Amino acid sequence: MNYNLSTENIKKWETLKSSFKKFSSLTKGEGKRLLISVIAIVTNSLSTLSSPILLAYAIDNYIRTKDFNWILLFSVFLFLIYIVESTATYVQTKTMWEIWINILFRLRNRIFTKLQELPVTFFNQNKTWDLISRINSDTEKLNMFFSEALTQFIWNISLITWTWIFILAINFRLWIVTLLPALVIFIITHLISPWVKRRNLESLQSLWAMSSEIQESLNNFKVMVAYNRLDYFKEKFKKFNLRNYKAFIKAWIANNIFTPIYWFAANIAQLLTLSFWIYLIMNWNFTLWLLIWFQFYINFFYNSLREMAELWSLFQLASASLDRISEVISMESDMKIVPQEDSKETVSIIEFENVVFRYPETSEILKGVSFSLQKGMTYALVGPTGGWKTTTASLMARLYDPMDWKVYLDWKDIRSYTEAERANKIWFILQEPFLFSWNIKENILYWNSQFENYSNEDLLKELENKGLADLLVKFNDWLETEVTWGISLGQKQIIAFMRAILKNPELLILDEATANIDTITEHLLEDILKKLPENTTKVIIAHRFNTIKNADLIFFVNSWAIIQTWSMQDALEMLQHWVREG
Repeated sequence: MNYNLSTENIKKWETLKSSFKKFSSLTKGEGKRLLISVIAIVTNSLSTLSSPILLAYAIDNYIRTKDFNWILLFSVFLFLIYIVESTATYVQTKTMWEIWINILFRLRNRIFTKLQELPVTFFNQNKTWDLISRINSDTEKLNMFFSEALTQFIWNISLITWTWIFILAINFRLWIVTLLPALVIFIITHLISPWVKRRNLESLQSLWAMSSEIQESLNNFKVMVAYNRLDYFKEKFKKFNLRNYKAFIKAWIANNIFTPIYWFAANIAQLLTLSFWIYLIMNWNFTLWLLIWFQFYINFFYNSLREMAELWSLFQLASASLDRISEVISMESDMKIVPQEDSKETVSIIEFENVVFRYPETSEILKGVSFSLQKGMTYALVGPTGGWKTTTASLMARLYDPMDWKVYLDWKDIRSYTEAERANKIWFILQEPFLFSWNIKENILYWNSQFENYSNEDLLKELENKGLADLLVKFNDWLETEVTWGISLGQKQIIAFMRAILKNPELLILDEATANIDTITEHLLEDILKKLPENTTKVIIAHRFNTIKNADLIFFVNSWAIIQTWSMQDALEMLQHWVREG
């Protein structure tokens, strides 16, 4: 399955209608607050638009006649309207703030939960920095839109809608004249919005590509210094920076194209309405209060449109960010839990049955592979670099699924186990183990509920029983040692080894797990492995033959095939033959 995240994969989100649909889908669970907010916004809009009516009517009927009683009464009405308007403004601001803070909270959780559901293939096909940017930077752009622009955005839409209605109530022909420029604005906005969003998407993609390149270069800074290739990094960065600069300029032009269009339309509309006013006044079809009233609404209408021009660019940027987030959320794992069929009768802990496997966009690397691993035995996987040893071990742990046929774990289809069930049976120690920025105790107890409530003293006793306590001598603060950048790769492998042994898995896979450990410590680890329960099956992947000298059986793993050998000498001869043939 293709899990590659790219702009091309989200063309389905590019329409204006779908953008509004996606934003509205985020408000699920906020119905009550949203209703209160809408009522407050409508009330606020009506209050704002009611003031000109009262003023115009009072001027036309009472101020000219100096009827102070009615003038005082209208002043009280205006005062009450201003109180309602202020209260509605407070309510809409408060409820909208509660809505967007809840939306962002749920959205970040939803993205992170989705990432945990996706298979290893997804992370192989996408860069870490791009994923981080979608969780942090893209949600932050949504945060900016929700916190700074959304209330004003909805307020202007409400104000424009009610102004249209009020203008229609004054004079239908004048409403038509006023509406024509706005209709042109709507058509232009609808047509160019997808183009604006694409420009924003391209800008975001180029920015995260540049950030990813910076991260990769900084991670390999020692290598660049050692080989004196800082010039290569500079040139490469210049290319990414130039690409980002060009994409940013295009996005800036696209985002600011609305402002001159909206302003021009507003000026044309005022010119048209002024001409029509003159016509109506010359024919005595317009009173003074209607003229004042209409002037207020024309200003409200097109001032709101001018503000919408600025807000629309923020909406397009937020929409582009939401597209990138939606792309992750829409991903579905192809590694489903399947119903358990009849158990396969076998004494093996792992069995491959005619397994066929390939990575996305590659040819088959395992073809019809069949073998089984017996419980309690130690197996070694040897072979040339790039011979798919780690891939074979990954299939044992169901980090990937084969393209055809099955892998069985303890008599059952491995796909029928839940992730928790499988993790309790299988543990994988990688050549470059991942550790959290916690202390050693927290790291070795990760995913191990059996000892989570143990004190340091109780845990030390348990480590001594398993022969692991001597490994802590290599750390200054023992269990409280913080895992920081100063921890060597060999020390990380020791911590990962301790974590695996404490788990007591039924199948323990060691992928070059001692490659960065000194010989004395390696012998100590071999003695610890011997103390594991008798039914524990061990699979060791190594290039050093002294690491696998105690293996019960050795498999030679090469492209397409896995061949059982009967001794280390056979495995060595196969490797030498492969080198000569190569």
